[in-house]
Amino acid sequence: MNTGERIAYAGGEFVPEAKAAISILDHAVLYGDGVFETVLAWRGRVFRLDDHVRRFLRSCAAVALDCPVSGERLKELVMMTVRGNGLADAYVKWILTRGSNGTPLMDPTGCVPNLVIMARPYIDRSSATGLRVKTVAIRRPPGQVLDAHVKSLNYLNLVMARIEARAAGADQALMLDVHGRVCEAPGFNVFVVTDGVVRTPRHDVLRGVTRDTVLRLAAESGRQVDETDLELYDAYTADEVFLTSTAGGLVPVVEVDGRTIGGGEPGPVLSALQDAYLEALSSERWSTPIAGGVTGP
Repeated sequence: MNTGERIAYAGGEFVPEAKAAISILDHAVLYGDGVFETVLAWRGRVFRLDDHVRRFLRSCAAVALDCPVSGERLKELVMMTVRGNGLADAYVKWILTRGSNGTPLMDPTGCVPNLVIMARPYIDRSSATGLRVKTVAIRRPPGQVLDAHVKSLNYLNLVMARIEARAAGADQALMLDVHGRVCEAPGFNVFVVTDGVVRTPRHDVLRGVTRDTVLRLAAESGRQVDETDLELYDAYTADEVFLTSTAGGLVPVVEVDGRTIGGGEPGPVLSALQDAYLEALSSERWSTPIAGGVTGP
């Protein structure tokens, strides 16, 4: 039962969010050592929870981090967190830290992982008019350095990209890989549409759940989709450009490096995909009901 005070899961129990804490010696604090996931609850259902949990467990395996609960138990805890906060539409994040072994040293021997789960009322990151994005000097590290498939707590390069873009007066950053190919925006996958073909980068990108949803919805609608290498030329000359993320959904881009995209307004392919995505969010096919019933935020 929600008492009006937000709750979170931390240290193996549910506590008031204000009292949820991790040690200052936790490797997540000292070294950005941990992994996380973000899911969306919409109209009383959590979107693609199974897929997020599977990706999370793959991230854990990739960085040799043992999750203290099973995948099924994790799903239960996520649902309990959303329900305990009385939310129907929610932004939900869970984090697994490496933990602490009582010293401020990098050696992870003896660290005990700590799982944290939080839920907030849905945070709308959409844009009706579209974003102005700028290519930044900060590059997305290659997989040999920091594998983008791992949704890790090491986001400094993404944060620096956002700072650079904002300092230049842009709404968002566009990041390239070390070869100069279009890669991602911080926290977002990138799509371009040219002559009706929906394309997205394939190298050094997070395999976003929303990205995958868009690829599937586009293919099911009869559109040609392609995971490929994209150059800046492809973005500059596209009919449409848009970004995708769990928290943001599908976000139009109307300007790239001062070049107007699609007449400066969201395009028809994005509009159709947005409609399909909004329908998918609360559909039985794509989402899991929050057991026990919830009330609105």
